[in-house]
Amino acid sequence: GACRALGTETMQRVLPAAHTLPLYDVAATRAIEARAQTGLGAGILMQRAGLALARLALALAPHARGIWVAAGPGNNGGDGFEAAMHLQRWGKRVAVSSLADAVSQPADAREAMQRAIAAGVAISDSPQIGFAPDLAIDALLGIGARRAPDDRVASWMRRLNALTCTVLAADLPSGLHADTGVALGADGVSASHTLSLLTLKPGLFTSAGRDLCGEVWFDRLGLDDPQTPPTAWLSGASDLHTLPLRRHAQHKGSFGDVTVVGGAAGMSGAALLAARAALAAGAGRVYVDLLDSHGPTHDSQRPELMFRPGWAGSAPELLGAAVVVCGCGAGDAVREVLPKLLSHVRRLLLDADALNALAADTQLQNLLAARAGRGHVTLLTPHPLEAARLLGCSAAQVQADRIGAATRLADTWNCVVVLKGSGSVIAAPGRVPSLNPTGNAALAGAGTGDVLAGWLGGWWSQSGAQASMSGAFDVARGAVYLHGTAAHQIHRGALRAGDLIERMHALNRDLGDLNDSTDSTDSIDLSELSD
Repeated sequence: GACRALGTETMQRVLPAAHTLPLYDVAATRAIEARAQTGLGAGILMQRAGLALARLALALAPHARGIWVAAGPGNNGGDGFEAAMHLQRWGKRVAVSSLADAVSQPADAREAMQRAIAAGVAISDSPQIGFAPDLAIDALLGIGARRAPDDRVASWMRRLNALTCTVLAADLPSGLHADTGVALGADGVSASHTLSLLTLKPGLFTSAGRDLCGEVWFDRLGLDDPQTPPTAWLSGASDLHTLPLRRHAQHKGSFGDVTVVGGAAGMSGAALLAARAALAAGAGRVYVDLLDSHGPTHDSQRPELMFRPGWAGSAPELLGAAVVVCGCGAGDAVREVLPKLLSHVRRLLLDADALNALAADTQLQNLLAARAGRGHVTLLTPHPLEAARLLGCSAAQVQADRIGAATRLADTWNCVVVLKGSGSVIAAPGRVPSLNPTGNAALAGAGTGDVLAGWLGGWWSQSGAQASMSGAFDVARGAVYLHGTAAHQIHRGALRAGDLIERMHALNRDLGDLNDSTDSTDSIDLSELSD
């Protein structure tokens, strides 16, 4: 309803997205902006941005009487002045608190400020506005912010966070790093809604971005810029379509074998969760090689699983025929089986303790580095601490640049990487990385990573016997998207890992139903999968 109320076709609610969307970092956004200003002339982009902000503000709070605009010293503040001018003309009571310095204020922002004054907008240099606003616009800091705000800006940001009304952020919440999603300082604005202008920025969708941005909207300000390659892609529901339809005459051998190697003493549950997920994902046959010699020999909940103790020591031709998921609950015992797996498995997913073993052993690292040269494909699924161990840095450094960390891992080991966390990053050598927009903290529980690893293995086994980096990358994007989507209706508490498998299985089945409905595709809305 809000989009229709805006009276503009250029604005969209970003999530859930049916298709992938390009993301541009600050450098790319600046280049797009410079080219646009050359063609449009000074001030036009700011005028369009201010009008877009005002329209969204009116759509979000149509009955608001008093509106407060907190305007910073740069062009982000200029966008706020333009919005204030329109809202004032539309009959709202508007007050602007401005941090602008007449000497350093950019020319476009200064002209926008003069237009707001001419429209009757009250402007002061104090956040004390004399009334309780029904809506506030955060236009303090824009994409140029690179360090924690000074005390005065931080105090205004705290005042915005203390409001009980809707807070709309212009371009991005003040105090958020546009490229990395890191909160700059302790007082980043927590917005109800964010209107990203001209481009979508990666920081809106990873690290602290999702928590600070609220609902994300996008207005490209009437421009497309095919000249500038995106920094990353935001995955959409279309990424789920990674597997072909099953033909009537196919059999279990058509859908590949998955072997889960893991489950050391006391941790067999992790391996079983991964195996159950691979089975639910549609693998033809799933084997379990528990590293605990005294572990269970069957799974009463899923008797379809076949237990094969010592499978990791099999002949090379047998090892090479299956997709292997290694590391779930594997403990230190995984060190003994990794050399053979790294040497002979053509499609190998390494998770959890397998990654920790790699980080501590240069001989294993050499085996990993040699895999791509033999045409073998590796998929790593670290959380930030595991990624940090592999990179020889701290988890905080990984989180400070999640896209950069995932890309370094992928390039270093010549493999596909899924860096888990808020806005999981999927990276591969020579590919533009993807950010995953689905999921929430309902997945922050024991076993959910094992489920993802197993599901990845199950989908990967069906993508054809020919291993390829590109195929693994596409499977990873789809599986991570589905994994997150399964948590979307869970708003309180955790989603248990066993239940997560069943939810993913149900979603995957429904996706198959959509694929089958080829004669009525015009009535299908893929975004429903993310509702």
